[in-house]
Amino acid sequence: MSWLEKLMPSQMRNDASRRKNSVPEGLWTKCTSCGAVLYTAEMERTLHVCPKCNTHQRLRARQRLDFFLDADNRTEIATDLEPRDPLKFRDSKKYRDRLSAAQKDSGEREAVIMMSGTLKSMPVVAGAMDFKFMGGSMGSVVGETFVRGVHAAIEAGSPFVFFSASGGARMQEGLFSLLQMGKTSAALTRLADRGLPFVSVLTHPTMGGVAASYAMLGDINVAEPEALVGFAGPRVIEQTVKQTLPEGFQRSEFLLEHGAIDMIVERGDLRDRIHRVVATLMHRPPVADEADQVDEVETPEVPAE
Repeated sequence: MSWLEKLMPSQMRNDASRRKNSVPEGLWTKCTSCGAVLYTAEMERTLHVCPKCNTHQRLRARQRLDFFLDADNRTEIATDLEPRDPLKFRDSKKYRDRLSAAQKDSGEREAVIMMSGTLKSMPVVAGAMDFKFMGGSMGSVVGETFVRGVHAAIEAGSPFVFFSASGGARMQEGLFSLLQMGKTSAALTRLADRGLPFVSVLTHPTMGGVAASYAMLGDINVAEPEALVGFAGPRVIEQTVKQTLPEGFQRSEFLLEHGAIDMIVERGDLRDRIHRVVATLMHRPPVADEADQVDEVETPEVPAE
């Protein structure tokens, strides 16, 4: 207890303590870019895009699918899969312990969520990676879930949309992880053979084996603003080639300028833009953008004079 608190009457100390404890946990969120302190509710309203600097904060996988898919008729895919430790891998910790900690911390079984549902009433299969689960790294379960999502899209004759957010292949699974690069790419070939579109959405960050496989294989590659996308990180490249990289290297704006991606879309516009893209590719009329939809007002007839 400080000297000031000792001088305060006990009732005043208790009142101050109650007021302090009455502030709900998680009421405030700090922007990772500009440092602005914002109401968490406001950040949720803007889909975790900072209203001060427009930085797109990381979203959990379920949060992405919640705002992207229609609220009804969602079915989660590959819920029976559980990660294993085939190599009995251990670095500073056992891989099994890392998995248990990641599951407890994230509340998910693995680093990917896959769902079938609808996008503005159009059937679609969509998946998203969860960076909170071991950096969104791609292991055997992530690869198998991705493939099952592609197969579900083929069976339904629907488009496939996937949101990537990953540091790359999961080193604790060694070759089993690297095999997922070929496995997922082969599944996308089967999707293309059926004439069904794959829209890949690159979010911050999309790196390593994920960027080197399915993330860059979309019929349309979309990115969020300022997303870091590449194989090795910029610092590693600079240390290897002993050269200073251009400003903004590997950011989505740089990739768009050099033709590596097709478009950059603000998070709040993703639902409308992707719907228009897949509707066009599926030769279906798109639904009007939600921002443009207004209640129709009947105009009373004016009798001719």
